[in-house]
Amino acid sequence: MLCIDDLCEMADAYAPVEYLVREAAQQWERDEAMALRRAVFCIEQGIFARDDRDAIDDHARLLVAMSCNAGMPDQVVGTVRIHRGEAEDEWWGSRLAVHPAFRSQGHLGATLIRLAVSRANALGCETFLAQVQMQNVPLFRKLGWRMLEETRVHGRPHARMQADLAWYPPCHDPVSGFVTRAKVMA
Repeated sequence: MLCIDDLCEMADAYAPVEYLVREAAQQWERDEAMALRRAVFCIEQGIFARDDRDAIDDHARLLVAMSCNAGMPDQVVGTVRIHRGEAEDEWWGSRLAVHPAFRSQGHLGATLIRLAVSRANALGCETFLAQVQMQNVPLFRKLGWRMLEETRVHGRPHARMQADLAWYPPCHDPVSGFVTRAKVMA
């Protein structure tokens, strides 16, 4: 009897065509998000020595971008966290990270930012802020953010930026989240 593997070979360079961006709903999603943050902020960028976790993680909402295989999430490839600031209606986004192999796929950073602000907007946010690495300022400006001031965070240049909430309708269903498609490669 013939097997599908006898008739069809898998592509050598498989790339997901779809990504699900949502609030982390399962433990494996949270675990992979934290591993990705360590890889980006500790190993790749060298900002932290061993771990980037801090007290904010105890109460932050963790959002994830996951590649999908046959419509099902299978790997966390991006993450960001959101949390309340000092004022009840002030929210912050931080620790935005996308796996290097997926940075040119599906606008993942932009979609994570969109969900972060939209989710906070649904939770009563009146002001959404972030400390943005300088190389990412153009992306945030395209997404309706304005720079408030230049600053340094962990010894590196950043911009304190504020989102224009009019660009971000409230997201009341963060577990369903958003789906984004991969860029078509020519």
